[in-house]
Amino acid sequence: MQSTPRIVIVGGGAAGYFGAIHAAEHGATVTICEASKAPLAKVRVAGGGRCNITNHCFNPAEFATRYPRGTRELRAAFGHFQARDLMDWFEDRGVELHHEADGRVFPRTNDSATIAEALIREATRQHITLRTSCPVRSIQKHTEGFTVRCKDAEFEADRVLLASGGARQAMELAGKLGHSIEPPVPALFTLRSQDPVIKDLSGVAHQAAVQIVPQGASKPFKADGPVLITHWGLSGPAILKSSSWAARALADVSWQGVVTINWCPEIAEHDLRAELRQRRAVNAKQLVQTQPSQGIPKRLWERLVARADLEGTWAQCSNGDVERLLGCLQHCDLTITGKGPFSEEFVVCGGIKRKEIDWRRMESRIQPGLHFAGEVIDQDGLTGGFNLQAAWTTGWIAGTSMALGFEGA
Repeated sequence: MQSTPRIVIVGGGAAGYFGAIHAAEHGATVTICEASKAPLAKVRVAGGGRCNITNHCFNPAEFATRYPRGTRELRAAFGHFQARDLMDWFEDRGVELHHEADGRVFPRTNDSATIAEALIREATRQHITLRTSCPVRSIQKHTEGFTVRCKDAEFEADRVLLASGGARQAMELAGKLGHSIEPPVPALFTLRSQDPVIKDLSGVAHQAAVQIVPQGASKPFKADGPVLITHWGLSGPAILKSSSWAARALADVSWQGVVTINWCPEIAEHDLRAELRQRRAVNAKQLVQTQPSQGIPKRLWERLVARADLEGTWAQCSNGDVERLLGCLQHCDLTITGKGPFSEEFVVCGGIKRKEIDWRRMESRIQPGLHFAGEVIDQDGLTGGFNLQAAWTTGWIAGTSMALGFEGA
């Protein structure tokens, strides 16, 4: 290897930039090859254009539980570079940050350009070469290192970092170098359902507990949080989180299955039963469909009452009627007919198999000198800044180790 390592980064996203900056900071000569016309495209749209850079949780073990795939490996990685380190890094470069009640961390400007510009400034300061509109066609390993061939250029490198996200081309490059690939499938997606309970209720939202059971499966995938009814089915944080855990199982059955929703998650079943029975005395003359329980939106309540096959007043409700309504409120089964039309931030699960990577260095166990970071690996997180933190962390480990031979232990 040269006394000054020559490093080529494939991909100009969060992981690629962070890896490049930390490699250059330790003396490496770095070139980023970005296929598109502009780098950091996903950073600029992250968090609805505000860029949710991480989550305000500074316990690596707890943080790692937010990853449906990669929990064990990332737990160790966060021990070396975690959310607190990332926030310090940006704040040291003049980026003011703030976190919201749910833990999401944003630049105080609430503008993703603030984050992108900070990365670009630092890359410029570190004399990193950026080549845009420069898709990599092949990576060839030889005795002295690598030859990286792009559309209109060719580079010799001592080490290569593959950080080009979940793109098919990235998987093909890794596959030709001997790596196994978990087929990429969408993660963090909404659900299609035309069940009569939610049909034409677009815009209605409520706090709920969700369980997804893919077709033919017995294991439920659970999450709590707001559920939003859309014109195609279901969205909202609880749906996105549970779909992420169920992503691979749902993809295997073409996104068919059942979602069970508890619309009253903050009250125990026996307490809700007691409340409904009490209404027969307190609101005896009132129509059941006009008396929502637990803050359930009126239009949704009317549908749930209809599913329970109830009509008339509370006084006319038998114990059996109450039990049917209770079931509809806390065990509402809706048929899933597919995934929704949009994936949250284009997150996928799948990629380079984790066991083929030395996570102390983010280096290939098959091709020494080849490193990986970000979504190109079969790891993914829930919404809330977790996917970006994995990109920053794996980029930091890869960039540092490429330049210094960092072992992370």
